[in-house]
Amino acid sequence: MKAFNYIAALLLLLAFGTGCEKKTYEDLSFLETAAAPDQLGVLFEITQDNTGLVTITPNGAGAVKYDVYYGHGGSTPVSVQAGKNTTHVYPEGVYNVKIVGYNVTGQTTEITKQLTVSFRAPENLEVTTAIDASSNFKLNVSATALYETNFRVFFGDVPNEVGTVFLEGQTVSHTYANVGTYNVRVVAYSGGAATTELTRQITIVDPLLLPITFESSTINYAFTNFDGGNVTVINNPDATGLNTSAKVARMIKNPGQPWGGSFITLSSPIDFSAGKIFRMKVWSPRVGAKVLLKVENSADGSQNFEKEVLTTVANGWEDMVFDYQSINTANSYNRIVLIFELGTPGDGSANFTFYFDDIRLVNSLPLTLPLDFESTTTTYDWFNFDGGNVTIVNNPDASGLNTSAKVGKMVKNAGQPWGGSFLTLSLPMDFSNKIFRMKVWSPRVGAKVLLKVENSANSAQNYEKEVLTTVANAWEDLVFDYTGINTGNSYNRVVLIFDNGTPGDGSANFTFYFDDIRLVNTIPLALPLNFEYPITYGWFDFDGGAVTIINNPDASGINTSAKVGRMVKNPGQPWGGSFLTLSGPIDFSVLRTFKMKVWSPRVGAKVLLKVENSANSSQNYEKEVLTTTANAWEELSFDYTGINTANSYDRIVLIFELGTPGDGSANFTFYFDDIKLN
Repeated sequence: MKAFNYIAALLLLLAFGTGCEKKTYEDLSFLETAAAPDQLGVLFEITQDNTGLVTITPNGAGAVKYDVYYGHGGSTPVSVQAGKNTTHVYPEGVYNVKIVGYNVTGQTTEITKQLTVSFRAPENLEVTTAIDASSNFKLNVSATALYETNFRVFFGDVPNEVGTVFLEGQTVSHTYANVGTYNVRVVAYSGGAATTELTRQITIVDPLLLPITFESSTINYAFTNFDGGNVTVINNPDATGLNTSAKVARMIKNPGQPWGGSFITLSSPIDFSAGKIFRMKVWSPRVGAKVLLKVENSADGSQNFEKEVLTTVANGWEDMVFDYQSINTANSYNRIVLIFELGTPGDGSANFTFYFDDIRLVNSLPLTLPLDFESTTTTYDWFNFDGGNVTIVNNPDASGLNTSAKVGKMVKNAGQPWGGSFLTLSLPMDFSNKIFRMKVWSPRVGAKVLLKVENSANSAQNYEKEVLTTVANAWEDLVFDYTGINTGNSYNRVVLIFDNGTPGDGSANFTFYFDDIRLVNTIPLALPLNFEYPITYGWFDFDGGAVTIINNPDASGINTSAKVGRMVKNPGQPWGGSFLTLSGPIDFSVLRTFKMKVWSPRVGAKVLLKVENSANSSQNYEKEVLTTTANAWEELSFDYTGINTANSYDRIVLIFELGTPGDGSANFTFYFDDIKLN
């Protein structure tokens, strides 16, 4: 019957609003899907005048009216429309108040709440306060008491606060705007004038956790300094490059102990399940400064782990990497310790002033130079194009100058002549060093290797160099001279093309390996020697020999290179010559035939090529051959198969016409180039 009344009223309302167009609203099937009332509740408010007058306000979702059963004075309910309330006078006692909510179709939901009416003050007041798990600024409050009717909580952060009313069994929440200590007051009310209250002091803090950015105004970045180290949080003094944030930390290493530094204790242990690579941005006054990042247990310093790395940039920000993959995660670490230049006492000067920022854990190493392909946590996402195909594989020839475990493999399949692959780095390359080095294994001599860099967002910003392999079926360390690059541009992509101009076929003849792509500031003196690079070739002349590096005086035939060595044999000893000490020992493990291009003024001139140990010249080996061409370039071979490879040789000695004193004339002027093992 009640449902009928509601529907009839609804139809009457619709008819009034639409006139005779009844057919528009004849479909009332939507009423059948109306949900029963939900989330029913009730608020009891008792006047504190010992009269027992209680105001009852029902509430709920989807309810249009309520029946309120007072639980006293008869069983007939009182009808209350949604948003309204009813009052009733109770004597002291405990009553079960039933609320029945109705939706538009008459569906019902009911609840029963206990109402205590007492004219005595509430007793045994207990208040529960807890910081919410979802926010460090949110406080949850609930309470219990005897003889109470309701509670009112005052959270203590605003003036003239009216408080929030709640019942026993309910939890009310409040979110604070700022950290601080607040007096939270809970008042328990009964039907009488007397109340009971409890005040509890609550401290709202913003916990110190990773990542540490120094940007929060609510976090206390409290460093503890020791033995000369001193950390403060300041405005970023160099908001450029990869760190434009507003706030950073400054470490000044003052006079004290060599281990002077500072530590900060976090609010909870570090979670290494999400990542085991620490990153920290550092500004250093010089290259090569030592930066130690250590974690430890604040209660047990024996539980610790540390890594130290060197700065590579002076007077600018860099993002340093601390590999923590071997940390024992069974231990607990909640403290971060920083020491700059461990082992050297500071002096408090600008030379011992460092800045740092953005201390965080990541799950992989960034893709930056150098690239050695050894990391198990870094994804080397090469993008192949037009036939080129790069994969990371086990080193198929771990010998000679490359015994690393992992290398890159490029197979040039059928496709375009320019088929290759590129890799986009995490950050732009730093061209403070402008010499690229890359180890390459080629199936043949003379294969072209192009190394190109470009801006991934603007490929018109690019630079490239191409060199030729000089060794077959063995590793060699190729050099790409980038001294001409425009460092005003930004480059974050490395492009590799082998045999540019020739389509590949996917065979072994078009399978190359590469490794250790890096930038260096100088080219180490190592084989092969072609004299093309802007470095100092420190030839040491003796007894009449004199070597200089000059422009090729006869760029023709087999040698069209720009630079060559010139030996003038002046008056002196018959053994007059010159030697060059290399950066490291020559590798005779695979190749034992020397090749050298020579230009001689006559046929039959003697050319001696000798190697020796710079620290022990008694360890040496030499071969002498004769020129067969006059006034033109030829390539001479020196058979070193008999050399004792148990010795170490890092010096090359050249003597022309051993046994005959020179006279410094054109007849004693020779040119040489491209000294290599083959």
